[in-house]
Amino acid sequence: MKRQRARESYARHYPVNYDSPSLMPGWAMLEELTLGDLSHLFKGLAKDADKKAIARHLGLPAPLLLSWMHTLTTIRNLCAHHARLWNRELGIRPELPKRPSFPWPLALVQESHHPRIYPVLCILSHLTRRVSPHSRWDSRLHELMREFPEVDQRAMGFPAHWHQDDFWGFD
Repeated sequence: MKRQRARESYARHYPVNYDSPSLMPGWAMLEELTLGDLSHLFKGLAKDADKKAIARHLGLPAPLLLSWMHTLTTIRNLCAHHARLWNRELGIRPELPKRPSFPWPLALVQESHHPRIYPVLCILSHLTRRVSPHSRWDSRLHELMREFPEVDQRAMGFPAHWHQDDFWGFD
């Protein structure tokens, strides 16, 4: 995969084809980074004000975003290595909001959770809503869960009647 990416590298393409500006656009540079790189870059920002500004665009406090980025990087790596997700403890526990100032599942505020996939799906839902408000990701998740009713949702950390929580807005 990295070899394929290297052949398609915009970083190599840019200076050969463009003189101005001397540095490629920030969006293009970000395309070259892995999720892990992005997480480390965010963590290493020298100014807390920069972290806060980035997190604010996602409707989050910076420490929460940092934890979520680490969690998503771990999940991405599990997926890349074809690891099982549906009924496993993840080994990481993302920080969750204690008094959220944004829509968040009530069950994840009221009770402590085991590090299973449900909180990660909630994180993905929140971030997807912020960066792509017209996405149907939530609905597709709900459809998938309804399509396979025999799957033990509790084994994935889903609370009973999760889809009735206002966070999801389904029923």
